[in-house]
Amino acid sequence: MASSSLPAAAAVSPMVMAYASSFQLPSFSSRQYYTHSSVSTNYSKSKQKLSPILETCRFSSSQIKPNFSSSSNFNFNRRVVVARSNLKFPLISPDDQWGIWTALFSTGAFGLWSERTKIGRMISAALVSILLGLAASNMGVIPHEARAYSVVMEFLLPLTIPLMLFRADMRNVMKSTGKLLLAFLVGSVATMVGTLVAFLIVPMRSLGQDSWKIASALMASYIGGAINYVAVSDALGVSPSVVAAGVAADNVICALYFMVLFALGSKLPTEASVSTKDPTNSSDSGSGDNVSVLQTATALAVSFAICKGGTHIVQLLRFQGSTLPIVTAIVVILATLLPRQIGYLAPAGDAIAAISIQVVFFAVLGASGSIWNVINVAPSIFVFAFIQVTVHLIVILGLGKVLNLDLKLLLLASNANIGGPTTASGMAVAKGWGSLVVPGILVGIFGISIATYIAYFFGIFILKGM
Repeated sequence: MASSSLPAAAAVSPMVMAYASSFQLPSFSSRQYYTHSSVSTNYSKSKQKLSPILETCRFSSSQIKPNFSSSSNFNFNRRVVVARSNLKFPLISPDDQWGIWTALFSTGAFGLWSERTKIGRMISAALVSILLGLAASNMGVIPHEARAYSVVMEFLLPLTIPLMLFRADMRNVMKSTGKLLLAFLVGSVATMVGTLVAFLIVPMRSLGQDSWKIASALMASYIGGAINYVAVSDALGVSPSVVAAGVAADNVICALYFMVLFALGSKLPTEASVSTKDPTNSSDSGSGDNVSVLQTATALAVSFAICKGGTHIVQLLRFQGSTLPIVTAIVVILATLLPRQIGYLAPAGDAIAAISIQVVFFAVLGASGSIWNVINVAPSIFVFAFIQVTVHLIVILGLGKVLNLDLKLLLLASNANIGGPTTASGMAVAKGWGSLVVPGILVGIFGISIATYIAYFFGIFILKGM
């Protein structure tokens, strides 16, 4: 044994080297950590000096294999400490139905409340709900897929379409919207041009047959709205992962695009206070603030009947995936042929649709969109949509100038194209364009009525062959 005057490392060096050569600490990724409760040896001085030496030694971190010869005087009592995390992602399990529905309604309710704020009025409750759902799912709070989402898409969405389109009297739309309808039609043509240009530049060939299908779905979204995106995706059979990637890309694009529209209209003057009440509704039609229980029940019954009729026609004609387009066609025909009877249900339909669409559908649309899907599955979708809306804006402003249309009409029509009636009316209110609130809603409804068919046939006959 070396004398006590020597350094500690020198005193126990042979013994420590034998120990260190066979002892390896676990990797930091391991969940098992090994400690030693006691070390016994015949050398009392070594027992006192072993601890500080081990603290200064560096060992590799691959596995633990203490290996001592039978002649060694070391006896180890090993204790295993297992560290486990009880935190699981997503925080709300896909099987937790009450938790998911609570999250969806809370998200939508926050979106509706946000319209009381300046920013919320600028981008609308719909986009706030979408972005909040997108953030919640990508941060691991709620899942990207759940049975509740399927219920919304399979039953609640078809039921809501008639409720939204009880005002879709095409004769009234043509008569009440004036030049805004012309601006909207110019914007629809601009979206078609943008789709062609984007598909030529970014054909998204890595998606296979889904390339032209998702292009058609995005075109439907940028003529009508999110409902048309879902309808065309369903009708053409787009893969779920591509649909989710398109949703995420569309959410980001819409948020950026609305900021651009508000920036372009920042110097446009507001109007004098004008009533935004729909003049087509007589007093017996009720109002959004005074809807009777009978009116609400009748609106729901008619909507259920239209959905039943639509699904029956689909089954009869064997049009796979055509439920939403057929339901849309039925309600538009009824609203045009029976404007007084169907229009009477519009206030109740608006109230119910505000809950089912604003509160639930847009929250689900955001929650099902994974940003990682855009990055990993189809980053080209984001580039495609960016080119699509950029060309749309250039064309609508250019043609609008040739046709001598006011800039505020072009901006509001473009908003109705890209976002739909809710974002269009939100922009009109936020900018103080009171006379354009109701026309903005009507052209948005008109867009929802026609977008599915335009995009579907455009994809089948033009994009598919490119």
